[in-house]
Amino acid sequence: MLRNVDLTRVFFVDIETVPGHATHAELPAAHQSLWKKFCEKRHARELADGQSHEELFANGGLYAEFGKIVCISVGKFYQRADETLEFKVKSFASDDECEVLRGFARALGEAKPYGTKLPTATTTRQHDDAKRIGHYLCAHNGREFDYGYLGRRMLICGQAIPTMLDIAGYKGWDLPHLLDTMDLWKFGDFKGTISLALLAGVFGIPSPKDDIDGSQVGHTYWTEKDLKRIVTYCEKDVITTARVFLHYLGQQALWPEVQLTHMPWPAVPLMRIAAV
Repeated sequence: MLRNVDLTRVFFVDIETVPGHATHAELPAAHQSLWKKFCEKRHARELADGQSHEELFANGGLYAEFGKIVCISVGKFYQRADETLEFKVKSFASDDECEVLRGFARALGEAKPYGTKLPTATTTRQHDDAKRIGHYLCAHNGREFDYGYLGRRMLICGQAIPTMLDIAGYKGWDLPHLLDTMDLWKFGDFKGTISLALLAGVFGIPSPKDDIDGSQVGHTYWTEKDLKRIVTYCEKDVITTARVFLHYLGQQALWPEVQLTHMPWPAVPLMRIAAV
């Protein structure tokens, strides 16, 4: 599957999500009743074990209907003049989720998906123009979480969905441009779920969870109000995902020579990762 993947045409992505409100009590009344019905179906076991709807709202960030995105980090490899690689990481983070999504959409720009059944897809065999060659997205558990969450929240924000994510109604096998380091690890085994931290450990890559992990992001955002810490955590996940991907390509020996560049955050005007 990865035989035709051009490493410099992959957008590595990670998102950090939190409950849409600091507490269940701050939910609008109409949404409280919707959350209650949602929990009765999705969290019946937890309710039976004595947890309340209010307590379960701490997990609201897992669901696009009740959560929001506070950070999206994007990484991309670039070929340097001396034929070494540079990996640039850029983050879009704000209390204003729609601003985050707009920034991410601009970063993807006019990038077209590679080799899919989407009408906008393209391949290297079809075009000589480098600007029209297809691109990929890559995330850990992206097919089960990140890609769908991004699309749903863009709809809620009224944000035009970039071509790379305009995938509603298609089957997974129609979308080979959506790479997933968890899915690739499974080799078709439905039981092959693995955390990014464990996968990194298997490959001898430093853990991205050396400060906080996903379960602490909501508390870090709503209670500690430390968005910068979340950005740092999100960027570590992107870097780790890229390094795992190098292992899949059999090119892990490249990483020590890669120049790692963190683009400034908060955002600098006109600065983005271009889909060249």
